[in-house]
Amino acid sequence: MTTAQEQQTVHERDWPRGGAPSDEVLFKGPPTLSRRTITTTTVVCFLAWVFSVYDFVLFGTLLPKISETFGWTTGQATAIATGVTVGTFVVSLLVGPMLDRWGRKPSLIVTTAGAALSSGFTALVGGAASLIGVRAISGLGYSEEVVNSVYLNEMYGKSRRRGFMFSLVQSGWPVGALLASAFAAVLLPVMSWRWIFLLATFPVVVIVVAGSRLRESPSFVALKRTRELRKDGREADAARLAELYSLDITRDDESGLRQLFAPDLRRHTLCLSGAWLFNWMGIQVFSVLGTTILTDGKGVSFSSALVVLILANLAGFLGYLFHGYLGDRIGRRTTIIVGWSIGGIVMTAMLFGPNSSAYVIPMYALGLFFLLGPYSAMVFYMGESFPARVRGIGSNTAHVMGPVGAIVGSALLSAIIGIGASATMAAFLAGALGMFVSGVLMLGARNVSQDADEESAPAAPAA
Repeated sequence: MTTAQEQQTVHERDWPRGGAPSDEVLFKGPPTLSRRTITTTTVVCFLAWVFSVYDFVLFGTLLPKISETFGWTTGQATAIATGVTVGTFVVSLLVGPMLDRWGRKPSLIVTTAGAALSSGFTALVGGAASLIGVRAISGLGYSEEVVNSVYLNEMYGKSRRRGFMFSLVQSGWPVGALLASAFAAVLLPVMSWRWIFLLATFPVVVIVVAGSRLRESPSFVALKRTRELRKDGREADAARLAELYSLDITRDDESGLRQLFAPDLRRHTLCLSGAWLFNWMGIQVFSVLGTTILTDGKGVSFSSALVVLILANLAGFLGYLFHGYLGDRIGRRTTIIVGWSIGGIVMTAMLFGPNSSAYVIPMYALGLFFLLGPYSAMVFYMGESFPARVRGIGSNTAHVMGPVGAIVGSALLSAIIGIGASATMAAFLAGALGMFVSGVLMLGARNVSQDADEESAPAAPAA
């Protein structure tokens, strides 16, 4: 067995960028990753998430303008948005198995490229059917944050500030949403919505190239090698390698889904998936379709609604940093429960309060602070709460419930408005209530120790 002192001599230079190290190097233990490697990986993942969100949110922001081009009613536009989320759900199912079989780095490249394709092809759509088909590709971009969760969880290791470090990456959601709203506000007066989508493809191409130069997670390299060793009948070597990298491979020969619903993970998987579903009802209502709710529900003009979204997403950015910092100190699960519960209450107060801008703007911003912010703790928590052997498919199984929640949120919003209820009441039932329920469901998820996780990632230097 390799001693701790010997393991500390393993450096990342012994690990080639484009392939796996030799068994001699691999069996010395996890390498010490340099600050430069950690920083570069963090920046690339952040930018990949920013432009994935830009593409994802831009669709909801410009949906009223797209509807004008094709002559759709509000009901038709909402139905089309529901069709898009169905396609998003189907495509996003591919990411979990991809993470656990292909690797973390290839998955980052594929999901980021998916965001570029969905943006570029959206500029070319000719109607409802083509729009639904093209926007389904955005399921890859939507799942890019799962890749970040799994990849960075293993790259950051046991850094005490890893939750806050990840919150900087996860804050790409409000940054991307802010860019989508800002570009729409600035460019719509001078160009078509088609050009705005097309422009989004170019920076993503640069990110894909940068991602190709990143290193694969040492944990995944070791996990992949243990599978090869077991396939060759070298069980003792596989067990030794798994011990060096703190990997649980006892059930690795079973299908991922079967492992997720085994007694040790079943309740956690169900509660985590339910929390994503109900919270994404709120995401769909208040973030993706935020312009519709503000204009129809609170009487805000479209141009003013874009300004409100810009200011509110600034609050969402601060929410990510706050909840990431708080999660390192009181626990990520507790942070999620408290944040989403408060968010549901705040959005309810915003909906049923006065329609004046002086009230709506700060309350909407505070609501996004508690709706979006806890995701910096939630996404990283998923990577901690599942063992490495199913870290990708486990995180993604919960994550894909987001589009399902969006489908339910859109359908419920349309149904309630269709029977004559106000947009305010519809937003409460389809969005704010779901936010509160998501916080309650997290009570049933695993309470993972952040100081002694069941599986430790390779040690990273303190940030």
